[in-house]
Amino acid sequence: MNEQISPSQINAAGHLTIGGCDAVDLAHEYGTPLGVYDVSQIKSQIQHFQEVFKNNDVDYAVCYASKAFANTAMYQLVHEMDCHVDVVSAGEISMALHAGFPASKMTFHGNNKSREELQLAVDQGLGVIALDNFHEIDLLSDILEKSQAEIKVLLRITPGISAHTHEYIQTGQIDSKFGFDLESGQADQALQRVLQEPRMHMLGVHAHIGSQIFELAGFEGAGKKLVDLAADWKKRFDYEAEVINVGGGFGIRYTQADRPLKPEQFVDIIIKTIKQESQAAGLKTPAVWIEPGRSIAGPAGYSLYTIGSRKDVKGIRPYLAVDGGMGDNIRPALYDAQYEAAVANRPAAPAVETVHIAGKYCESGDILIQEQALPETQPGDILVMFDTGAYGYSMASNYNLNPKPAIVFVENGQATLVTRRETPSDLERLDFGLNGQQLS
Repeated sequence: MNEQISPSQINAAGHLTIGGCDAVDLAHEYGTPLGVYDVSQIKSQIQHFQEVFKNNDVDYAVCYASKAFANTAMYQLVHEMDCHVDVVSAGEISMALHAGFPASKMTFHGNNKSREELQLAVDQGLGVIALDNFHEIDLLSDILEKSQAEIKVLLRITPGISAHTHEYIQTGQIDSKFGFDLESGQADQALQRVLQEPRMHMLGVHAHIGSQIFELAGFEGAGKKLVDLAADWKKRFDYEAEVINVGGGFGIRYTQADRPLKPEQFVDIIIKTIKQESQAAGLKTPAVWIEPGRSIAGPAGYSLYTIGSRKDVKGIRPYLAVDGGMGDNIRPALYDAQYEAAVANRPAAPAVETVHIAGKYCESGDILIQEQALPETQPGDILVMFDTGAYGYSMASNYNLNPKPAIVFVENGQATLVTRRETPSDLERLDFGLNGQQLS
């Protein structure tokens, strides 16, 4: 049995349960592919983060990085848990507002925010804008002046730290599209520019060194660099940062080969580093903000698929096809992300073969799992993939004009449909014919 499944997750019918709900029943009731989120897991991880801050007696904010997974229900849930959110587009801002999330607890990120997006943020009274480049400073200055408004800002810094992760998700090194570089003096120039802006309140600094990180050294280094920067700015510009935001990127377990620390252990060392370095520099300890996304949503998410066709060729590992694939989870094709799976209707059955788990999309690279040990399967069996809660649905597409899957939240044996499955009619709604008119 897959080590991600505990005996308590298998019910009397011999089926896998998620949040107390029978996974096979969920697949039959809501269809597949289906995204399932265990609400109790989300709450538990947020609480673990909050407890670390409280135990270290430091002012803080846990800002959920909603690019990992966002819908109305998720924004409502993280608001109930007293979190802030990190948003990166007009769409995320609008969805969060639609969900009733307070604008004052949103931080707006991105390396190329448009004038329209910045205007929306100002008009809606977002709590913080993380400035990423000089063009944004100019745009925001003009918008604030014309709107007769004020706003808090962070400066995103590239601290020159390369995280040990996939090159596509490294963001803290010098050669990055994000942020103001430290070594070239860009960060100093940006600070001086913002301090001259009467409508911008310079709240502090932000850095994000990458994603799916397993080592503490990068976070310790980032914490030290940001405090060193704050001390230097205090000395040279008489500016003292109120907030140091260290981003997220805390690694999670996807396969048996992954042995990450608990996400809250990363946060504990970050807090202690910032407190110690601030004290040594004679600074007041700033508020410490984090922006976890994957570590909150990832382990809480499960993908259910129905097994369909099979291809057997002598001497080659069999291909077992499911009714989803790169359209609902692009990560394996995009950067060789690894996952594990089991048969939800027979999770305790012994494995008898190793197969490729293939998607249904018209690409040879649409392979969800390259090597998965499974029991004997039949068409109609339900396959469950673990830890798919982050960057699956949020990166989903309509490739091959396949509708996006439904999303269900489960807790204490109760299931709630929070995002309905798309239909062909949804895809047709925004489409027009040659005459520019919608077809009946």
